[in-house]
Amino acid sequence: MKNRIGKIIIGCYVLGALAFVCACSDRLDIKQDYAFDLETLPVQKTIAVNETAEIRCRLIVEGDYSENEYCIRYFQSEGQGILMDDRGTVFSPNDLYPLTKKTFRLYYKSLGTGSQALDVYIVNSFGKVIQKTFSFTNSSTQTDNNGVDLAYEQFKLLTNGHRNRLLCISGSGMGNYYP
Repeated sequence: MKNRIGKIIIGCYVLGALAFVCACSDRLDIKQDYAFDLETLPVQKTIAVNETAEIRCRLIVEGDYSENEYCIRYFQSEGQGILMDDRGTVFSPNDLYPLTKKTFRLYYKSLGTGSQALDVYIVNSFGKVIQKTFSFTNSSTQTDNNGVDLAYEQFKLLTNGHRNRLLCISGSGMGNYYP
């Protein structure tokens, strides 16, 4: 009887040890996908044709996972204009551009006389998306576009200050200056 009870107790210890060993993993669970948000300073509400509005932004992330990357894209749902960052990169609507800094500025140049609205999206490596909408009403007294050509304004921005250089935009949406 004592022999049986001893074997049962040893068997329980062996099963417990096996359960403990099987439950453990040598892989360390690291949280990689942290919540994030985009904070902005107050943005002007009115804008005139050819006026530029500055949007000061800061990406707020709960944690820090070094391999997590963030990208930015925008969509203009109303009006005409150009959005660029503080390095001079002119954004094309719906193209993704990497964010290299957590504090940055965006510049929106109005090319239309009506109301303007644009949605800015920040996407992380794990596919999480946040959206901020910026709306502007027209402050000019013009009733038409006075010949403001969107393609020409983008070309001026792409070549401004670089004389004979042109920014080539590849299919990935990344731009490089070439002489």
